[in-house]
Amino acid sequence: MDLERLRHSASHIMADAVQQLYPGTLLGIGPAIEDGFYYDFDREEPFAPEDLARIEDKMRQIVSSNTPFINETMRKRDAIALFEKRGEKFKVELVKGLAGDEVSIYKHGNFFDLCRGPHVKSTGEVRHFKLLSIAGAYWRGNENNPMLQRIYGTAFDTEKELKAYLKFVEESKKRDHRKLGKELKLFTIQDKIGAGLVLYYPKGAMLRSIIEDYIKKEHLKRGYEFVRGPHIMRSDVWIQSGHYDYYKENMYIFKIEDKEFAIKPMNCPGHMMVYKSSLRSYREFPIRYFELGDVHRHEKSGVLHGLLRVRGFTQDDAHIFCLREQVVGEIAGVIDFVKETMDVFGFKDLEIELSTRPPKFIGKEDDWERAEKALTDSLKNKGLAYNINEGEGAFYGPKIDIKIKDALKRPWQCATIQCDFALPERFDLTYIGQDGKEHRPIMLHRVILGSIERFIGTLIEHYAGEFPMWLSPIQVMLIPISQNQNSYADDLRSTLTKEGFRTKLDTRDEKMQKKIREAELEKIPYMLVVGEKESESKTVSVRSKKKGNIGSLSLGDFIKMAKEEADKRL
Repeated sequence: MDLERLRHSASHIMADAVQQLYPGTLLGIGPAIEDGFYYDFDREEPFAPEDLARIEDKMRQIVSSNTPFINETMRKRDAIALFEKRGEKFKVELVKGLAGDEVSIYKHGNFFDLCRGPHVKSTGEVRHFKLLSIAGAYWRGNENNPMLQRIYGTAFDTEKELKAYLKFVEESKKRDHRKLGKELKLFTIQDKIGAGLVLYYPKGAMLRSIIEDYIKKEHLKRGYEFVRGPHIMRSDVWIQSGHYDYYKENMYIFKIEDKEFAIKPMNCPGHMMVYKSSLRSYREFPIRYFELGDVHRHEKSGVLHGLLRVRGFTQDDAHIFCLREQVVGEIAGVIDFVKETMDVFGFKDLEIELSTRPPKFIGKEDDWERAEKALTDSLKNKGLAYNINEGEGAFYGPKIDIKIKDALKRPWQCATIQCDFALPERFDLTYIGQDGKEHRPIMLHRVILGSIERFIGTLIEHYAGEFPMWLSPIQVMLIPISQNQNSYADDLRSTLTKEGFRTKLDTRDEKMQKKIREAELEKIPYMLVVGEKESESKTVSVRSKKKGNIGSLSLGDFIKMAKEEADKRL
């Protein structure tokens, strides 16, 4: 069966059930979505989680009636009158906004809705469904409109498929980076600080530092030079780049001494200004500039989501200035960089998309064609499969997006490569060619990890917070059984720290089992328990998060074992 048709039908059945149970509830919209369906409702009293069970029971009654779905065409004015009579103001607004003189209505029983369809033949076909959650949603996605209540659900052809999906949902909840970020004391986002602005706790800041140190070293290996731009720039720069016209609603703009500035949403103008600081020769190319650049974007509050969608974040951003004959090779080099990096962080499965020229763009069409060809040729030369997203490129150039799949096979957007002929022209970037004349370089915008915040959120969910040894903010927890072993444990901590391990010593006057349990909850890879026996024999009792109780080892043997694990990035 067509799942979209099934789920769309389920959304109508849910809306019918809601209006039967809670008279006076008004309808918004109720589409099928990738993993299920939802419907938006306008109701004074908020829905509670326990309401979902009541709605499901009513839905089953509607399903058991096996009532046919019937499609009717109605004149717009009649549809408006019909919905006005029922007080369905949102439906009236939708009908008035439709082109033509007629609209499509779907009915089942006494329920009817504005809908193009299609639907299954009857309610009896929607047998395997589950309501999942309640959320808020602005009418038509506009924060100036009323806030409605959205109920999410899913539906499948078989009970087996439904159970498998519900198991997946439960596992996803356990891995939710917002939940684990709080439990593991990695980060917080607080209203007092500001929505979408991240405050890192010590362990979260350490995790971030580990990732940033790794990515910096890898850029240096590949011939990138480090640059750094200011957090704010005059609006003139953003007008020249085109961001002011194409991206202004997502920018924070303000005045200083009657001059307009903006907090940077992108790093590219700064890198172009660095390029312009010197006269360039063709012999210098390619020129690769890298910055861990902090940017801020005015995202609507309704789309903010933990670390995955924030207002302030850091990009591992780079811009490569190259000659025409170097473009395909440089793109290929970035693709290799992405694949190698994702493999190190434990992501083996990648999806690639090529996004082409959008309806609103800057630059020349023939340059866009050259840019798209360069990206396509790079993918084909490497034998990589990809999907095409027509019209989804950036306003200044087409792009390759590389998505990674986590342990639950969910895709996450990280790396992107954009080929840009337009901005070098806008900023009048030139170099002296072999012929002694001025020429225009081509610029590649690219990130490997993307937003560091989003990448950390992805890592948390991929590993369910149980990071491999090399990534763990705390690698070794030292647990003395009694206060008498504190001195020996502190000597061990000092030695391990000198050997490069991130170590913590728990000297609290608590029972050993409580300390062990709390270290397990913190998902620390190794615990070294030291009592009187270990203190006398100068050994440690090793407990591994992965392998359980390993037993007594000399400190030297433990260091060798732990270093091998960290070096292999297991």
